[in-house]
Amino acid sequence: MKPFFTFCLSLLASLFFAQSPINPENITIVRDQWGVPHIYGKTDAETAYGLAWAHAEDDFKTLQEPLLMVRHKLGSVKGKEGAILDFMAFIVNPYDKVETEYETAFSPEFKKVLNGYVQGMNAYAKKHPEELLRKDIFPVTEKDLINGSIIVLAMMTNVQYDIGRIFRDMMIDPQGGSMAKGSNAIAMSPTITKDGKTYLDINSHQPLEGAFAWYEAHVNSEEGWNFLGSVLPGGITPFHGTNTNLGWAHTLNYADLNDVYQLTMHPTKKLHYRFDGEWIALEKRSLKVPVKVGPIRIPIKKTFYWSKYGTTIKNKDGFYSIRFPANMVIHAMEQWYHMNKAQNFEEFKDILQMQAIPGINTIYADKEGNIYLLANGLFPYRDPNYDWRGILPGDTSATLWEDKFRPLEDLIIVENPDCGYVFNMNNTEFNCTCPEENPTVESIDKTIGYLLYDTGRSKRFVELMEAYDSFSYEDFKTVKYDLKWNKELFTRPAQNLLLLKNLDPTKYPDIADIIDVFSKWDLNTNVENKQAAIMSLSIHFLIKYMDKKGILDYNNDLPEAIYADALRYAKKYLLKHFGQLEIELGEFQYLVRGKRAEPVWGTPDVIATMYTEPYKKGKVKGFLGESYIQLVRYDENGPEIESIINYGASNHEDSPHYDDQMELFLQQKLKPMTLDRNVIFKEGKRIYHPQ
Repeated sequence: MKPFFTFCLSLLASLFFAQSPINPENITIVRDQWGVPHIYGKTDAETAYGLAWAHAEDDFKTLQEPLLMVRHKLGSVKGKEGAILDFMAFIVNPYDKVETEYETAFSPEFKKVLNGYVQGMNAYAKKHPEELLRKDIFPVTEKDLINGSIIVLAMMTNVQYDIGRIFRDMMIDPQGGSMAKGSNAIAMSPTITKDGKTYLDINSHQPLEGAFAWYEAHVNSEEGWNFLGSVLPGGITPFHGTNTNLGWAHTLNYADLNDVYQLTMHPTKKLHYRFDGEWIALEKRSLKVPVKVGPIRIPIKKTFYWSKYGTTIKNKDGFYSIRFPANMVIHAMEQWYHMNKAQNFEEFKDILQMQAIPGINTIYADKEGNIYLLANGLFPYRDPNYDWRGILPGDTSATLWEDKFRPLEDLIIVENPDCGYVFNMNNTEFNCTCPEENPTVESIDKTIGYLLYDTGRSKRFVELMEAYDSFSYEDFKTVKYDLKWNKELFTRPAQNLLLLKNLDPTKYPDIADIIDVFSKWDLNTNVENKQAAIMSLSIHFLIKYMDKKGILDYNNDLPEAIYADALRYAKKYLLKHFGQLEIELGEFQYLVRGKRAEPVWGTPDVIATMYTEPYKKGKVKGFLGESYIQLVRYDENGPEIESIINYGASNHEDSPHYDDQMELFLQQKLKPMTLDRNVIFKEGKRIYHPQ
């Protein structure tokens, strides 16, 4: 009787808390001088409606892409690139869990917020039918949004890498590639800041545009929601940023969050695999998606399977299953919502106990002077007798862990270290504060599989920290915006990269000239530097080499000959396109927005990161790296906030806010922001209701 009773309670709650249509007159959107929306509602649900509307006003096209992916229709709009994400959504398979657990997984309070956001999206779609990419994805539902969030979170826990190991043609990396990309975050306590304030650096490295790019917004309601940060398309609430008392940053982590199993198949009985001595039939699951090819859409069908471990893929070597927590817990968006509204450190830590976010580190700071790092993840209880980083045997219940995960207390947590700082730059979380206060490998269960390696960025950060006893705010910015490689030229995929700079010209006479030029490089990647383009070209050559070899995520001693080939490639490229070996980095790489192209700094694995891709006439353009940045100083009076985004608030070329933040971004400067209602309304450039 208990399940039926629970179902009845859930049904009654849904009926009781069902939300009536929201009146847009109760919502006010204030656009500041940069076009950033400050959204005010009496209730959180009304504010969520306004967030959906404002985001749609600025970039409705991109906002629809996660919805198309959830419905397996993105390929019909974006071709092969979209189809890969359609199949990725099918592989992640959030649908069953969301369908069965939606009613009980979310609080009535958050269901109202979800419903408000849905109403805002549907209202915008109804009023602007000419902007629809496909009419059949509307009206959108709450479950669509939750399914989309689970798929994106699965990718943030690196499921796509394991899929790539099994079936490479199906692999997509929405973050753009390799080399431990993902984000920087720093928190400093008042014990080491010269003005006695707490400092927080929110510095995510995301794609500069598209479905995984940030959108800045400020949400405010009379129910206590007052938060400035950024959100990904389809996000119901900001993912990182600050409220009046506290804030946090996220960084991607590379702990062992997902597992791959090789099945033992029956020698004659088709599609049967062995499990605990019995032969069990695989469930066959097929998906057909329409793929845009020129003016037509061609249906493409792929077949997958399902075992006790989860989604199963066949390749030339056999059948492999993937098991990951990201599709087992569905209420991450609610956790973020409550984190937005936390008012102090204890409340924030209590909310983290929800453990709904399957991965992603959290670096926290507040006005009371607290700083904190959580190396977050959902980690099952695993049998220590197996190598969980490798391919696991898929024929025994000993490797079939249940969806019961380790408590936060088992994870790496650093709270208020005496040395006054915590950080993460996608490096090992065993290096997250001063050496004497770092957690030890022996203190953490080895089956969690935390990364054990640093990144070039974390190495450089440690070098910079050695120069300071205390920090002014300008010092803090200097560290955050650093453009220099670490002195070891260390980067996680290639730990002997310093060899690139120390090749013997007598051994390689055909490239003696570029070896000589490159030997003058001072490790800087500012736009004026005349050797950094050689480094950029060499790095991208090595990325392609390692990608082809499948060794991107491991520390490797690459052969000397490969480094010579990298410089050989750089020489040929520079002479072909620029006629000389020494050019300013700013002549080679650009930040491009529409018809505007401006010189841009940075390479992979410097603190102020920039990844590039081909642009035109031998030039390249940034596509991933420094994107949304927010720096916050806290004291008893609240936060002082500065932020910047790489382009602007709007994705419409005819908008003045299409590229109006580019100049500040390129100068490594920020714009002042505030949570103060009086200032926002006084200085607002446009005030209106979403209708």
